[in-house]
Amino acid sequence: MLRLLSIEFHKLKHNRASKALSIIYFALLTSIALIAAIKFDIGPIKFHLAEQGIFNFPYIWHFNTFIAAFLKFFLLLVIVSMMANEYSYKTLKQNLIDGLSKKEFILSKFYTVVVFALISTLFIFIVSLILGAIYSDFNEISIIFSDLKYLFAYFIKLIGFFSMGLFFGILIKRSAFAVGAIIVFFFLEFFSYLYLASKMSKEFADDIYQFLPFKSMWNLLDEPFTRLGAVKSVASQIGENFTKDYSVGLLNIIIVLFWTAVFIYASYFLLKKRDL
Repeated sequence: MLRLLSIEFHKLKHNRASKALSIIYFALLTSIALIAAIKFDIGPIKFHLAEQGIFNFPYIWHFNTFIAAFLKFFLLLVIVSMMANEYSYKTLKQNLIDGLSKKEFILSKFYTVVVFALISTLFIFIVSLILGAIYSDFNEISIIFSDLKYLFAYFIKLIGFFSMGLFFGILIKRSAFAVGAIIVFFFLEFFSYLYLASKMSKEFADDIYQFLPFKSMWNLLDEPFTRLGAVKSVASQIGENFTKDYSVGLLNIIIVLFWTAVFIYASYFLLKKRDL
């Protein structure tokens, strides 16, 4: 595994675009801390977002992973371009000539996907730990390290998403078109979901679409905003009562892992059958 990873990171080290996108990605993850600086002072009304409890343990694990998940697109570009460059620079063919099997080639890409997801998860863990130490009202160890399941869900979500990017990168070979195809795939799933929800019911659409790639990845980390005390207070005043389940479901994890396996195997199948 280490040999395969060293090959991949040697390639990435000499790719300026990948390095730039990775730096931008981790800089944006760090910028989550800037949310703490958001303040509104309108006459007697003073609003400080950090004081609303978004950085309280253990809520911060849910909030930060949900926000960070929107930034995964930058690393998707790295994954897709990493695959597209194999065709553009003929390194795929050269690797195979040098004795790397097609299975080892796909495994090297998958290991890279897992490492990217792991580094991202550890980075969010550290950022959240620092922000929580500064702003959280709760500092008991048992509270701080509860609900780490959201970090695990974030990790699984990244692996699934990046595996999809790897598959489309191999399928289409050109990074721009591969990213475009992923976006089209997303909108097809999203608008067909809205159509079915309007014709039948949202509950029926949820039951069907929970098994599809994008919806299953979304379900891993449901929105955290309605968990906030301030939001619940406002909702109760207008007669609303949120009874959502915010837990990380085992079924959702299994579905995303299933799609991860499908994308990786499909990538290997394409590579195996394709004449290089």
